[in-house]
Amino acid sequence: MDYAIEVNNIVKKYKDVVALKGVTFNVKRGEIFGILGPNGAGKTTLISILTTILKPTSGTAKVNGYDIIKEQQKVRESIGIVFQDPSLDNRLTVKENLYIGASLYNVPKNKREEKINELLEFFELKEVENKLVRYLSGGMKRKVEIARSLLSDPKVLFLDEPTTGLDPDIRYNLWNYIKNMVKEYDVTVFIATHYMEEAEELCNRVAIIDKGEIKVIGEPEELKKSLEGDIVMIKTKDNIDIKSDYIRDIKKVEEGYVITVKDSERFLGELFEYVKNKNIKIDSVSIRKPTLGEVFLYYTGKELR
Repeated sequence: MDYAIEVNNIVKKYKDVVALKGVTFNVKRGEIFGILGPNGAGKTTLISILTTILKPTSGTAKVNGYDIIKEQQKVRESIGIVFQDPSLDNRLTVKENLYIGASLYNVPKNKREEKINELLEFFELKEVENKLVRYLSGGMKRKVEIARSLLSDPKVLFLDEPTTGLDPDIRYNLWNYIKNMVKEYDVTVFIATHYMEEAEELCNRVAIIDKGEIKVIGEPEELKKSLEGDIVMIKTKDNIDIKSDYIRDIKKVEEGYVITVKDSERFLGELFEYVKNKNIKIDSVSIRKPTLGEVFLYYTGKELR
């Protein structure tokens, strides 16, 4: 298997805080790989390590076959990155920002104009190429940042929370550009997100991370099917210790219990009989097919808000 990213037992410590706890995974070439988790889970720390901004406390990784510690310059030359925080110069136009990016990426002078115009066309930015960035919408600014990251023809593109703060319709629009970009520019995309829908819609595979640990990795549909059955969510402060042939798995979470069952209708009959006999107070009961949110809840014990 040809991997664009290989991560082996990466640990990152900040004094008494362990930000990453032995993270291991591989990213296939040409895929959109998502790392899904709440703020503070270790997503940005991981991207910073893979892009050579930070050094790991221990462990190893390769990006495009280059060691992130021994071959930092080669790693940097072969990647693009869009940071979580905006990094454009608001006092310059769109095209001026791209020209500065081309200079920083060492794009040959005789190819800069052609490359910039190509990206302006691809991201439908020609109409605003001479507009000051400060007057652009949040979605437009993000498109400019992604366009700038592609100037050096990177093999791997890192996107750290690329659609945070954007309206849903703008977010969907940006997803289409990212999907098409993978095909058009033959780039592998590593995306960190806390949006469940973004991971499900955009990513070929998803790694769920919580408190610095990778809990599970797989295709979104595979992860949902792995729960096998319906999900019964019971919100209660009381203890539930029900036994049933219909239960595949029962997990205690922050607000009650998540129970995976193979026949929700028959199980509910047993559940209501059980809580009546035990005098248990239930605040609510909900039933649904597994979603990526249910997968996150199952593996971490909490909802991703």
